[in-house]
Amino acid sequence: MNNVYTHGHHESVLRSHNWRTAENSAGYLIPHLRPGMSLLDVGAGPGTITADLARLVEPGRTTALEASDAALDITKATFADLDLGVDFVVGDVHALDVPDDTYDVVHAHQVLQHVADPVQALREMRRVCKPGGIVAVRDSDYHGFVWYPALPELDEWMALYQRLARANGGEPDAGRRLLSWALAAGFEKVDATTSTWAFTEPEGRAFWGGMWADRILKSALADQARADGVPEQRLEAISQAWRTWTETPDGWISILHAELLCVA
Repeated sequence: MNNVYTHGHHESVLRSHNWRTAENSAGYLIPHLRPGMSLLDVGAGPGTITADLARLVEPGRTTALEASDAALDITKATFADLDLGVDFVVGDVHALDVPDDTYDVVHAHQVLQHVADPVQALREMRRVCKPGGIVAVRDSDYHGFVWYPALPELDEWMALYQRLARANGGEPDAGRRLLSWALAAGFEKVDATTSTWAFTEPEGRAFWGGMWADRILKSALADQARADGVPEQRLEAISQAWRTWTETPDGWISILHAELLCVA
């Protein structure tokens, strides 16, 4: 199946991905990891979470999987100066070229919202996980984002992202659907929780708002918007709204995530 990664790999996208760690993005999984486990990280991205997870399961082996050689090159670059036991593989989560019952843990962060068939992806993650092992997934829920102040251009941004992500076959409100998808994939024992990222301090607003101010103009999402007929002045207005939000002393944003621990 073809998967379209709506955001692409522009620097403005990787800026936020490189900020992610196991602590801020996979905290629900950390207590269940132990040395010696084997782990598959699906959609490893720049590998910052992968590296943290690899450290936690050493001397167990970690495998980083990405959808293309170009994306995997970004992952590999993070590990160039790290002494960690990590294998790098290109593959499709809908049809993993991995034997049954291979890994103790299969992890995916912000992946299922972008794939063509999230239920099939979860079936495959379950298949390659050892019986009694853990499939751990975490996805944001865009309509669960809450921000202040209520700038109209940020509502426009939300509507635009929803439309473009769905045009690519994704589900931007994946978070609220994770449990349903896991049950449809055949999991019987699922621990479903939520957590948030919150950017409320000047530094946090500068990071998040500045990132989106650039992303809406320079990333693959921006290119798609232009191809879809969105006027450049609207993209500029959305970008400026993010900068206005960044500079607002009482501005804040809460970003909802759903997370599942599924027993294979």
